[in-house]
Amino acid sequence: MEKEQLLENDDLFTLTDEEGKESQFCLLASTEENGTLYLALEPADENPDDSYVILKLVTDENGEDSLVTIDDDDEFDRIADIFEDEFMTIEYPDDSPETEKKKKK
Repeated sequence: MEKEQLLENDDLFTLTDEEGKESQFCLLASTEENGTLYLALEPADENPDDSYVILKLVTDENGEDSLVTIDDDDEFDRIADIFEDEFMTIEYPDDSPETEKKKKK
């Protein structure tokens, strides 16, 4: 699957953890760094703490694409910083839930 096709066709991702449990995630953002595509995904269900996961797209020896965790701490920190910077620059409309939270404080 081409990287562009992956992002265009799938706003919702079903991920399977090590125990075989499936969970759905929504795409928050993506970035390409040094030829590797990284995705920031948040749980599609309740997410009260606004957490998200960062995964990278890898292609196996059979040409199949998979999303995997980032094992290298330096790589993870670098990509997490990119997403954090991107999320900090998002401007919310005045009537968005995020704006309402700030008004209540």
